[in-house]
Amino acid sequence: MIQYGTWRPYTGSDALLLAATLLLVAGALAYLGTRLPHPVAVQRPGRTVSLFLVLIWLLSFLVLGIAVAVYVKTLFDQVGKVSLPDSPVAPITYTSALIAFLLITFLNRQRGLKIALGSALVGTIAAPMIFELPFDLIVMWRTYAPTPAVPFTLLYFLPLFLWEISSFSLLTLSSLARLSKFTLFSLAAMFLVFAIWAIFGFSYPFTPLPLAFNALAKMLCFITAITLFLHRRSTATLITQSSSTIQPA
Repeated sequence: MIQYGTWRPYTGSDALLLAATLLLVAGALAYLGTRLPHPVAVQRPGRTVSLFLVLIWLLSFLVLGIAVAVYVKTLFDQVGKVSLPDSPVAPITYTSALIAFLLITFLNRQRGLKIALGSALVGTIAAPMIFELPFDLIVMWRTYAPTPAVPFTLLYFLPLFLWEISSFSLLTLSSLARLSKFTLFSLAAMFLVFAIWAIFGFSYPFTPLPLAFNALAKMLCFITAITLFLHRRSTATLITQSSSTIQPA
């Protein structure tokens, strides 16, 4: 039985280049945060588009499940039974998700239970994807894919990216979600942690240091999601006017 991390660490100049790129992203986000005077929202979609967005999210998850099944079966056929390592960050992810859901609900309790719970639901769905999308782009070509590696890597990651992006689209179903400077600052902090992690190789969290970077970045992604629901409506600048309830699917 083979056991290894799920991606290869960065080394040498590759690690430094990755760290520099992530640091630039963090700096750009922090700068944008200083230039955003008020929270910004977009117009929520109508009933038909809302239903379409939810359907895309569900279908992308289904396609991802099929892709994972094919990917894993092919890997087992090629290298034998593989025992993937436990995720040491999983308890932090689940705890952060619960806290985010409860906190978003509490912050918006005066808007009514339906609106508060709907906003908490879409916020909690999108939150881990704030971490996962850039993370997956970083490790995409360093995973232990079956051969031929390129098509199997694309088979796994393309539906994964679609699911992640469709998870973000669900935020438009909430009338309370706003992009604020605190969102950008929190996101910048997450990329800064990524950059420091990259200096040390962006390796799998087998050891305390990568584990700490992974856990801190994961908590920051949930903080980023919470900041989307922190502000008052009166201080928000709407790109286009939206109504004040969760659009039913």
